[in-house]
Amino acid sequence: MSQTQLDTSKATEAVKEARFVEALRLLKSNLAKDPNHIDSLYLAAVSSRYLKNYDDSKKYIESLLSNAPDMGRAYQELGHLNRDTGNEEDAIRHYRQACELNPALPSCWNALYSYFKMNKNQPAADHAYMQMNTLQSMPRALLYISQILNEGKLGIAEEKCREFLKQYPTNTFAMSLLSEIADRLGYFDDAEFLLESAVKLNPDDGELRMKYAMILRKKQKFSKTMEQVNILCEQFPENLSYQAQKASEIMQNGEHNEAIDLFDEILRKNPYNFSILTSKGHAQKTLGKTEQAINSYQSAYKVKQDHGEAFFSLANLKTYSFTKNELNNMREQLKRVDLTLRDKSYFHFALAQGCEAVGEYEEAFFHLDSGNKIKNKQSKYSIERMDGELQAQIDVCDQSFFEGHGNGGYETKDPIFILGLPRAGSTLIEQILASHSMIDGTLELPNILSMAQSLRGDDIYGKEGNYPKSMKNLTLEQRMEMGNRFINDTRMHRKDAPRFTDKMPNNFRHIGLIHLIMPNAKIIDARRYPLDCCFSMFKQLFAQGQEFTYGLAEAGSYYKSYVKLMNHWDEVLPNKILRVNNEDIIDDLEGQVSRMLEFLELPFEESCITFYETDRSVRTASSEQVRKPINRSGMDRWKPYAKNLEPLLNGLGRDLIKPDDIELIESS
Repeated sequence: MSQTQLDTSKATEAVKEARFVEALRLLKSNLAKDPNHIDSLYLAAVSSRYLKNYDDSKKYIESLLSNAPDMGRAYQELGHLNRDTGNEEDAIRHYRQACELNPALPSCWNALYSYFKMNKNQPAADHAYMQMNTLQSMPRALLYISQILNEGKLGIAEEKCREFLKQYPTNTFAMSLLSEIADRLGYFDDAEFLLESAVKLNPDDGELRMKYAMILRKKQKFSKTMEQVNILCEQFPENLSYQAQKASEIMQNGEHNEAIDLFDEILRKNPYNFSILTSKGHAQKTLGKTEQAINSYQSAYKVKQDHGEAFFSLANLKTYSFTKNELNNMREQLKRVDLTLRDKSYFHFALAQGCEAVGEYEEAFFHLDSGNKIKNKQSKYSIERMDGELQAQIDVCDQSFFEGHGNGGYETKDPIFILGLPRAGSTLIEQILASHSMIDGTLELPNILSMAQSLRGDDIYGKEGNYPKSMKNLTLEQRMEMGNRFINDTRMHRKDAPRFTDKMPNNFRHIGLIHLIMPNAKIIDARRYPLDCCFSMFKQLFAQGQEFTYGLAEAGSYYKSYVKLMNHWDEVLPNKILRVNNEDIIDDLEGQVSRMLEFLELPFEESCITFYETDRSVRTASSEQVRKPINRSGMDRWKPYAKNLEPLLNGLGRDLIKPDDIELIESS
């Protein structure tokens, strides 16, 4: 995206006053200096369309989208262009894309409303009408904030939003915008508070309540989420989006068959709803009904050829083989200029898996690299900032820190924390342990991360905050209360077993906090050989978070910092953590199972050895793998890509790698 500062104020004024010839003259002058200037390309496309120079308008839009592929207004303009040239079907498709990327586009909602009304799709028409009305009645200041927020300018959006709320503290749309900023920056407690307050002020606003439900879901407050979704379905019984969300919540609560029934009910009303077909596939996958999941994903992409999530979901099964036609279809989709970054990244990661399966390693790495670059650019991840965060744990939580606090906390042995890095074998360890009669397997629970976030204090978004220094001031009563709260808040995920797992990998950053509030909790560090682990992370497109995986240097550096921090915890909290290497489980399953159960002070059970027969929902990327006996298929999969892995080696350093592997990478 072009960063050149060029003045478009005169051209903007000319467009507003319908002086399109003059506007184009000014804009062409700008584009002569910088052919990729975003605002100039956008205004040139608009001016050309009004002058009926449709071919020129299309060229400007294509150039714009190649520089700003997720700009909602660019898709809106593409919709207008197709509408004006008589291509209604494509116009509607682009209006939909525009609204997904930027919901603050009144003319898109207006066009969609007219289309749905004409085609007698009343629920969709009602939804578009509600969105249109909300935007049309909105103060211009909020419309501007919404625009810049949806184009990624979070800092300016936050500043303007706070200014507006000082004047109008009960404006629910402004509260909703600030909550979205908080959500994007990881301040989920703030987002929840803002949306809860907004819903109380305006209980009949469906979209507001939906946002509230989504932040509750993100915080894994599933019973509260279901409560809100049920209200939505009662208020708007014909709204299929809310019905679909209810099905997703039912699925989240473990009732996957019931969710599938509801998805089928929605599909009877709208058989071409590709996102519902994909969601149904997710439910079937979680239940281990792989063939049915494949059929749902294939049905979804047949409805919408550029639905990247359907292709990625097939790849993410880890057991699916794409046909030549499917591979070629994905390659063709990636040539399109009107493909969102979200779909581009899905296609790149899916093609990487597909090409690797047929031995096309050169192309596979190209797609891996391309997909990761998209995600890396979006995440703005910083190696230095993360190193600083992990080093702060070492600096604060030293020997004297724990001696000063002494013993104490909430006396419970219930939780078993399985932590480490993604793709390190934690799902396998959880499946083994959850096969024991005295252990419930749960989820990657966000509760510890949320507690750590709350200890940052009331700092303005984006600042460093007080954590982990704030742990120094925790009293024994506070620690006991926090431990008790963790147990109470996670009870909803458990059944009747006395012990339960929490598989959130990032909890390794907060072992000091875990020890302070629950000193008897057991901790297992799932570890895997760094080249296997880091390359597997690089190959995986995560649903959210884990930004350190979207670059080889970043993944390597993060692994090295993780090892450094884990070594520190071993030093200041001896015997607190059991390290379990993935390779050791593969070599000696029974020995490692016995070792883990002994550490957990539980009797040996044969069911832990035949873990793959345990019937339970598995929601991570390893869901298919843990339904099979132990095998070596995940080892050394980095080797065909050795010549590309020098950044990973440099990030990791040589101390963690076998000499032969260093030689292979350096000589490739």
